[in-house]
Amino acid sequence: MPLKQIDFSFDDDSTPENETKESVKQHIKPKSKRGRKSLKEYNAEPDVTSVPADEVLFQKQYYSIGNVASMFKENTSLIRYWEKEFSILKPKKNKKGDRFFRPEDIKNLKMIYHLLRERKYTIEGAKEFIKNNKAAGEKHEMIEALEKVKLFLIELKNNL
Repeated sequence: MPLKQIDFSFDDDSTPENETKESVKQHIKPKSKRGRKSLKEYNAEPDVTSVPADEVLFQKQYYSIGNVASMFKENTSLIRYWEKEFSILKPKKNKKGDRFFRPEDIKNLKMIYHLLRERKYTIEGAKEFIKNNKAAGEKHEMIEALEKVKLFLIELKNNL
């Protein structure tokens, strides 16, 4: 007498018993990727920072940590961590302990964001880069200007 395998299905009974492997795979959720994104994923995404232009940025004297975190689309805890790690970030604090970032601090944060997220430096590597390159801020501004020109030319090419 041949043995039969008993199948216990806890899903709804509307699924046929002779499902193919492909249809079973469709019901399985893909694994979530935790941790760092790959370079392909970062390059595929558009620039995620929404830091305003200098004219708009320098209209206000101070920005709260929540505003700064929303500009970079990062958590406030990460901004506080970067403040602790990088000596070039010196936000003002009131008696309550709230942090208020000046436009200069935001420009430094933009450079740190560029080094860590776009160029994939480690924290220690970014510290060394900033320490060894006194004109790192000027280089970063030049890179931003060239990226704006590149985006303009790509948009011009697409419109032709």
